[in-house]
Amino acid sequence: MVLATGGTIAGTAASAGDNVGYSAAQIGIEQLLARIPALQGLPVLAEQVAQIDSKDMDWDVWRALAQRCAHWLAQDSVQGIVITHGTDTLEETAYFLQQVLAPAKPVVLTCAMRPATALLADGPQNIVDALAVAAWPGAQGVVAVCAGVVHAADDVAKVHPYRLDAFGSGDAGPLGHVEEGRLRLLRNWPVAPVNTAPSAIENIAKAQQLPRVEIVLNHAGASGAMVRDLVAGGVRGIVVAGTGNGTLHQGLEAALLAAQAGGVALLLASRCANGSIVRHAAGPIRMHARSAVKARIDLQLELLA
Repeated sequence: MVLATGGTIAGTAASAGDNVGYSAAQIGIEQLLARIPALQGLPVLAEQVAQIDSKDMDWDVWRALAQRCAHWLAQDSVQGIVITHGTDTLEETAYFLQQVLAPAKPVVLTCAMRPATALLADGPQNIVDALAVAAWPGAQGVVAVCAGVVHAADDVAKVHPYRLDAFGSGDAGPLGHVEEGRLRLLRNWPVAPVNTAPSAIENIAKAQQLPRVEIVLNHAGASGAMVRDLVAGGVRGIVVAGTGNGTLHQGLEAALLAAQAGGVALLLASRCANGSIVRHAAGPIRMHARSAVKARIDLQLELLA
């Protein structure tokens, strides 16, 4: 089952030589798949869940996508799901779906860095590769496939704004590689999060909005002004991306601790691209092992539950 949400993979530009001045989310999924000769005759169904530029990803699309995934995963006739998605927020959607669905079948997000009208569009090959992963025996969990590389949802991050191989998995490394329709697996498939409640998808269906959680970045000269403004605005949670090993400017830390004392939930991540915070003792703010954007999703789901 292919679920489409738009993105560059469905984008168009006025010129075949224009790889950046395009409009995302212009071509429907049926038309997009019909342009790929390798898919002719394969048992592939498609559904247009949304048609957006992924920079505009929001709760309504996430909720709809999670519900459609849950529906199709429950069908015995469906071996796996491929989701076409924009690159900008792909890592967040992948992580959200892994936390909410914890699927025993594969859910494979794929994308493109060039629009469908490009002279050498990368979307068609990415879709073919994603379908190969979704059909692979034993595949499970939420993964992303881009430029022939398979990344686990927990680790994937967009690391480059232009090149075709735009994603990385940090210290963990890729899950595998797709080579001429075959998967070369390098490590184990993602497993279900241990804290996933059976009612997660029901909570998602009922929620009109996720609890408001914002991200604050530590930097030289960081003050607590933004934190105080967020608290005054009714924020439920704050994720702070600390420098290095989770360090915080004293002014920012003081404001965060005051917010926590007032009932605002906090999580501490590192703004470093690789690795996670290492502490020999617990600090006053709970630590998160992944990026700030993924920590935000966990805190939102925690508050929702």
